[in-house]
Amino acid sequence: MTEPAAGQDRSHVVLVCVAALVAGVAIGLIGGVFRWSLREADSLRARLVEWAEQLPGPGWLVPMAVAATGATLAALIVRRMPLAAGSGIQHVEAVHRGAARPPVITLVPVKFIGGLLAIGSGLVLGREGPTVHMGAAVGAEAARRVRLGDTDIRMMQSAVSGAGLAVAFNAPVGGVLFTVEEVAKSVRLKTVLATVLAAATAVGCSRLINGNHPDFAVAPFDSPALAYLPLFVVFGVLTGCLGVLYNRLVLALLDLVAAVSRIPPVLKATLIGAAIGLVLFADPLAVGGGDALTQMIVGGQGIALLAVFGYLVVRLIAGPLSYAAAVPGGLFAPLLAVGALWAVLFVGGLTVVWPGADAALAVPMAIVGMAAFFGATVRAPLTAIVVVLEMTATTAVAVPMLAATAAAVLTAELFRSPPIYDSLRERLPVGS
Repeated sequence: MTEPAAGQDRSHVVLVCVAALVAGVAIGLIGGVFRWSLREADSLRARLVEWAEQLPGPGWLVPMAVAATGATLAALIVRRMPLAAGSGIQHVEAVHRGAARPPVITLVPVKFIGGLLAIGSGLVLGREGPTVHMGAAVGAEAARRVRLGDTDIRMMQSAVSGAGLAVAFNAPVGGVLFTVEEVAKSVRLKTVLATVLAAATAVGCSRLINGNHPDFAVAPFDSPALAYLPLFVVFGVLTGCLGVLYNRLVLALLDLVAAVSRIPPVLKATLIGAAIGLVLFADPLAVGGGDALTQMIVGGQGIALLAVFGYLVVRLIAGPLSYAAAVPGGLFAPLLAVGALWAVLFVGGLTVVWPGADAALAVPMAIVGMAAFFGATVRAPLTAIVVVLEMTATTAVAVPMLAATAAAVLTAELFRSPPIYDSLRERLPVGS
């Protein structure tokens, strides 16, 4: 009597794997096109600012109008489907816990178009939020189509959400760890197998569109001497404090914007978009996802310390403010730019107070800062470390990265600051 049950179980696992492969292909192509579209939007924004600067009169009104229009249209889309607002990662986690319903496939075009409008217009939001949420919707639909049960539908939405993150950051292993460490917070063979298959096929399909190379080209550097390891730990502690501040700022601006009840949500998004558009006119690098700025830093291109400080302050405020607009977009990708900027500022300040410090630490410290800040805010250290290692294709700072990220996460824990997505999940409407 045990053989049929065992055979049925094997058939079930095969069915889950087939569904994961198909869903992986789908989110790989969808997410790949989404990334390509956002890259084109970045280029268009830069050309728009150049053109606006040549106009007679108040040329700054042009990027303001464009960003405000993009935010407005994204908010109007969200009004038709409120689930599309924000990152969506908190919803994926709620679904996995059985506290919310799995997303439906109609979320995909809404999240795609809304995310393209919001992020493409210059709001400081991440591409990973839409791709994770779209991946969850694709995974849940694939499970429904092969007639899996409710438990497996939730599992599949979690697995393919990891594939969505893998596509967003071109980091297949990081996507698998995201599902295990951040969403499921457990290791189950079926979940891991489905996630691995979905992430592998998704990233493979995405690379057909966006190229088979790491996201960032890193300038050559020597591995930091072990004598600098305590310095990386100190940096990690300070980064943990910055992560706590950032999380509190995100929640504070969400509350502040929500408290202005006299202004309709769509108009709030319009005003936030207009503010971001004004910053866009001043300097296109100060807004958007931040990839161009991060590439400049890890590519070894020098930036004046005063400019680094300005970028850091602007992005620390503009990111949470953009998220408060309640349009499709995530928090992860902008965190990488903030972490890199903070690291350059740390090294620059260090060389001022300690003339013997090595200024060549800027690039390795920036790579470490990306992971440490990511880990401190999200509280997923393994995901943070592996995503950054895959995006930069370098392991020369693996040991300092481990030390700094552990110190950052520990510091955030000691401050009793909850992970940002735990806080956002608690704000989800009941039964969403």
